[in-house]
Amino acid sequence: MKRLTNLLFLLLFVSLINAQTKNENVWVVDKAHSKIGFAVTHLLISEVEGYFKDFDLKVVTDREDFVDAKIEFTAKTASIFTDNEKRDAHLRSDDFFNSEKFPEMKFVSKSFKKVGKNKYKLTGDLTIRDVTKPITLDVLYNGTVKDPWGNTKAGFNVTGQLN
Repeated sequence: MKRLTNLLFLLLFVSLINAQTKNENVWVVDKAHSKIGFAVTHLLISEVEGYFKDFDLKVVTDREDFVDAKIEFTAKTASIFTDNEKRDAHLRSDDFFNSEKFPEMKFVSKSFKKVGKNKYKLTGDLTIRDVTKPITLDVLYNGTVKDPWGNTKAGFNVTGQLN
């Protein structure tokens, strides 16, 4: 497997919809208003961007400020899209994700801590090709609003680097 170097994951405006239960809030991704994107440096001279078309995200919290939220994210590796069919096929191959054998990548949080106004550190384990490594991500909380249909939504930008 070739190394996935300097893979930058961006959850660009992840929009979550709230579904409140007894003692906790369960937030699920609003896929129409979310994107799981990345940028990879190619040969140290250019950058390739792409995203995963098929993903899920769930956040469970008992606090309005999301501190200590439990976060789980999955993406279907075969859904990778870089706007180049040949490159996408190569990324799905055994050289990179091996989507046939490892159809899903997964992130499970270990902590979600507030570090400033609307800023958080998210740490957890990211599993790709059955290899799990710790990762720390920077989170910007964009706020919570009610949409015109009465749904409560929250927005976040999440960035981080994976070597």
